[in-house]
Amino acid sequence: MSGSRADEALRGDRIAVDGPVSRVAAPGSSILTSHVRLLFFLFLLTLPLVNPWVRGDGVGYYAYVRSAMIDHDLRFENDYLAGNRSFVISRVDAQGRLLPSEYTKTGYVENHFAVGPSILWAPVMLVVHGGVLLTNRLGAHVAADGYSRPYLFAMAITTACYGFLSLLLAFQVARKYFDAQWAFLATVAIWMASSLPIYMYFNPSWSHALSAFTVALFLWYWERTKLRRTAGQWAILGLIAGLMGNVYYPNVILLIFPGFEIIYLLRAKQPDPAKLIVRIQQLAIGSGVFALVFIASFFPTFIVRRIIYGNPFETGYPSVGTWNWTSPVFLKVLFSANHGMFSWTPVLILAVVGLPFLIKSDALLGAASLIAFLAFYYFIASYPGWDGYSSFGNRFFVSLTPIFILGLTALLSSFSSWLGKTTRSIAVAVPVLGLLIVWNIAFIFQWGTHMVPARGEISWGTMVHNQFVEVPRRITHSLETYFMHRGEMMQHIEQEDIEQQKLEKTSGE
Repeated sequence: MSGSRADEALRGDRIAVDGPVSRVAAPGSSILTSHVRLLFFLFLLTLPLVNPWVRGDGVGYYAYVRSAMIDHDLRFENDYLAGNRSFVISRVDAQGRLLPSEYTKTGYVENHFAVGPSILWAPVMLVVHGGVLLTNRLGAHVAADGYSRPYLFAMAITTACYGFLSLLLAFQVARKYFDAQWAFLATVAIWMASSLPIYMYFNPSWSHALSAFTVALFLWYWERTKLRRTAGQWAILGLIAGLMGNVYYPNVILLIFPGFEIIYLLRAKQPDPAKLIVRIQQLAIGSGVFALVFIASFFPTFIVRRIIYGNPFETGYPSVGTWNWTSPVFLKVLFSANHGMFSWTPVLILAVVGLPFLIKSDALLGAASLIAFLAFYYFIASYPGWDGYSSFGNRFFVSLTPIFILGLTALLSSFSSWLGKTTRSIAVAVPVLGLLIVWNIAFIFQWGTHMVPARGEISWGTMVHNQFVEVPRRITHSLETYFMHRGEMMQHIEQEDIEQQKLEKTSGE
């Protein structure tokens, strides 16, 4: 790259590394506005799907905000005992008391789940709590305990909104590099044909949709300020990075993005030695500020770990086996019947295939996205609990939703260029993506109603049979029950989950 182009980068022009200039849409573009409005409309249509319940891992995530707000402490006895039956059953004795093994050496109930989701919920939950207290003063009788409907609805809707913001931010980034129709189609496809809907609507107390939001916010702000970031902007990026890590620890892998940016700027040719020294000084200051703010922003995690475990650096995660750093299960993570990422959510095949095409549009963004995905993939493939136990698809990869949207957008755009006609490309892409969405929704229905096991391997023969025979037969009645008698339906699903756990325990013995 020439020195003049490097100077342009430092002045803030959107350029690629030895590639074309990114296409920045005009803020008032009617095309952009129409696509954003349509995304909002689709989100409003899906809001009734939001399921206000706290279960499984969500008990631990939600406990922080509820206990701090209502009980003014971090003792989670009430939260754990109020959890769903399949969560509680293995944690209590015959008298219904928490087992001694549930307590740490400090006397607190162990809670290895991240505090970050509660940080994101807290502003809304505090407003709702204040509203409940006020209405009770005026004569209402709403339990101000964090478990009543206003609290659960607030938590669930807040999660859905964060999930939608992750999509909107990713769309805005993709729109800078590709035509709006491809960014829009990719956003809708990843939204509806991945694992995201489960954690955005059905299990909103889990961390994954919130994690997707923090990654999208980080990626959006990184891209918005890349190559020309001030010290103050480095600080903001560090704060967002810390939030991203507080919500979901593996997200720190995304620090690859600023790392690649620093390497790029250091390698950019600069004929003037004085300017090169200034650049190095600016990068040293900026990255130093970033590192300090990033570490400081982890204080919420350090504090709760110190209180609960007596050590600010203790994760508390139970041992599930030996990490497979030298023998990662690469193929299983992608193709296993036990929540394989590609086998369960095949739209992600297209998204990952598209990442090299993203490099052609912007080498820095594309290379960082590809390497971040590969690093995250290696990390999960090395994790002994890589399957996510109770998971739709591989839930860990929901964090990478923005990267998948970028990859799929790049693939669609490249396909259009190869085909040579936009209308013809749309005529091919829309049916293919539509089929993937319908397939995923039907598969979600199977998983949610336990037509296939929530944990462990599934039978592909049974799954395919259900897709074409059982799902069309049952879905209308089940949707009616979901909207009209949701409580009864959730209790039935919970009971089936308990029976499955008992069966797994018996077979394991």
